[in-house]
Amino acid sequence: MALIRAVSNKRYSNSENVILQFYRKFINFEYVKFLILDPAALPIITIFILLVELILNVFVIEKVPYTEIDWKAYMQECEGFLNGTTNYALLKGDTGPLVYPAGFVYIYSILYYVTSHGQNIHLAQYIFGVIYLLQLWLVLRLYSKSRKVPPYVLIISAFTSYRIHSIYVLRLFNDTIAILFLYASLNLFVDRYWFWGSIFYSLGWLKTIKQLFVCAGVQLILGAPFLSTYPIEYLKSSFDLGRVFDHKWTVNYRFLPKPIFENKYFHLTLLVMHLLMLFLFVKPIMTYFQNYVRLRELEKQFQPQLDKQNTKIRQTKPKKTKNRVQLESKDELTRDQQAFIKSFEKSLQRTSGLKERKKIDPEERLDQQNLAIHFDQCTQLALMPFFITNFIGVVFARSLHYQFYVWYFHSLPYLAWSTPYSLGTRYLLLGLIEFCWNTYPSTDFSSVTLHLCHFVLLAGLGYNVYKTLYQSNISQRQDEKVNESIDDN
Repeated sequence: MALIRAVSNKRYSNSENVILQFYRKFINFEYVKFLILDPAALPIITIFILLVELILNVFVIEKVPYTEIDWKAYMQECEGFLNGTTNYALLKGDTGPLVYPAGFVYIYSILYYVTSHGQNIHLAQYIFGVIYLLQLWLVLRLYSKSRKVPPYVLIISAFTSYRIHSIYVLRLFNDTIAILFLYASLNLFVDRYWFWGSIFYSLGWLKTIKQLFVCAGVQLILGAPFLSTYPIEYLKSSFDLGRVFDHKWTVNYRFLPKPIFENKYFHLTLLVMHLLMLFLFVKPIMTYFQNYVRLRELEKQFQPQLDKQNTKIRQTKPKKTKNRVQLESKDELTRDQQAFIKSFEKSLQRTSGLKERKKIDPEERLDQQNLAIHFDQCTQLALMPFFITNFIGVVFARSLHYQFYVWYFHSLPYLAWSTPYSLGTRYLLLGLIEFCWNTYPSTDFSSVTLHLCHFVLLAGLGYNVYKTLYQSNISQRQDEKVNESIDDN
């Protein structure tokens, strides 16, 4: 009996120790601060954001009235195609002719059947709610890999944007599906699935000429039924670069008189400014991509050795002698491996503008449970070119309608945290941009304010990327001099 009581007390004691350890590790101010402020905590916070967003979207769908804008027109356009019409000039809806490429027709044709010929709008809202959650997960996955933005910023951004929730589950705009494919392609790109990433990138609309051919091939395959029957009508309607937007819906050019807004020379001026700005960013963008590829290649070479080292550490208990960690025989890192561990974060800091982290000696790393390098942090170098070029396109767009907010909304925190501005200025920029997009109808003040925010953000991005490029060049020259000196010795 005493033995049973002793065993019972031991189990109770072990259970109490586990609870106490859990409490000490997770229920404390330091851990809460980690969850809120440290980008490394974003994978945990992602679960919280998605759960809250699920509840929030269900509430919006059930309690906020649906507003009809383009859904019926989408269904009418797809109905014409499903009835056998492949002439784009004849595919029309209540709001005008069909002006989207073939991918739109196929996707909304599926929705046409799933929603009982477009009549079950309530079901369509839940489908778009799922699209929103899926896209948000893809976005947060990129942020988690890059470790650039604190979790609290993304929490505030996700929960406070009425316009974004409205575009998805109250308006059912097709832009949301295009952006879903865009973020799917970016996730595939950073995971180095270049072929599949190019396919998704094309569906939403590169690394090499091969990927450009893949994108073109996808567009040709999707447009085959229309290109083989009425090619001129298809190209003219779905890729109409001369399309004139309605001034009453513009968010960014309300302050312009209608004649100027519709003037073709104004459109050409914006196009020239767009191309010029892309040209100014070509050099840093190419540098970012080159460094991303280089670091990924180093990861490919080094990660197997790191995994092997961790396996040995787990199998062999370290022996400490006079503040020095020693492993048995062949367990020590090579000189090149130690140099790489020491230079990895420094090179990433140079090329992405990161703050310099506290230096960790390789021998101190051996004293930890595992050796680890967060290679995915170099995702910053791949995301920045995509986000900047997309943002430039938004800044110099001929017109922005309310549904176009999804084009760059989810990249705004990343862009703001890639500028040299203070926290207060970053919050102010994001807040003012959100205010402008929630002003309906747009006013002279809201459209001018939106432009000012865009230009201030673009100026900060330009300053930072060129500063990073300058520092990278100086550091590279210094490294070359050191290497030459070593070679001479």
